[in-house]
Amino acid sequence: MRLLLSNDDGVFAPGLEALYEVLSPDYECDVIAPDRDRSGASSALTLDRPLRPLLQKNGYTSINGTPTDCVHLALNGLLDVMPDMVLSGINMGANLGDDVLYSGTVAAALEGRFLHKPALALSLCSRSTENLLSVQRVLVSMMSRLETLKIPPRSILNINVPDLPYEKIKGIQLTRLGHRERAAKPVKVTDPRGKEGYWISVVGKGEDAGEGTDFHAVKDGYVSVTPLQIDKTHYDAFPAVGNWLGELV
Repeated sequence: MRLLLSNDDGVFAPGLEALYEVLSPDYECDVIAPDRDRSGASSALTLDRPLRPLLQKNGYTSINGTPTDCVHLALNGLLDVMPDMVLSGINMGANLGDDVLYSGTVAAALEGRFLHKPALALSLCSRSTENLLSVQRVLVSMMSRLETLKIPPRSILNINVPDLPYEKIKGIQLTRLGHRERAAKPVKVTDPRGKEGYWISVVGKGEDAGEGTDFHAVKDGYVSVTPLQIDKTHYDAFPAVGNWLGELV
């Protein structure tokens, strides 16, 4: 099986190296990732300038663009051989609940939705690399069962691993996305020349974070696996919106 590996932390990120390290002995792996940290880039495509692939000394290819750019180019002409699936990560930090709206890690996986196998977005719920081995071991066990996974086309799996040694992880739970509270207000700053600016502040705490959610699973020491789809249509809202439109429909 041939795999395309990407991320949003950048081509030299330790999580990407850990991903390649654990998969390359058993799979053919192409690595194409942003040339710098593009966390929070979501599914943005770069349309205002050319994108330039650059082969790095470690054999990976960097792109001066977003995670989605990387996978999009790879699947539409940059690679001579089409991969079977995309794996994105290992992200340093959680991608839980509403995070998936902004996550470049999840976006890279979503761009691989047309391939034969469902894409995986992998995150370690920590900024520390101490427990990257836990994600590697979880991934190995999942890849060994990949052939039996039958889910609808254009689906991906969002996987979050708690920041624990592998031996202390209690298991794996199938979860839904939770929801966060509103984020903290941006922090206003002034540079040495008196110009004002803003830093985007920390994300909100889990608001809908009860049993069955990805938040709850990770907090309790379980790996969270959440199937995601592209279709964002809110079907339950059809009756209310239909009534509101009335004769305009």
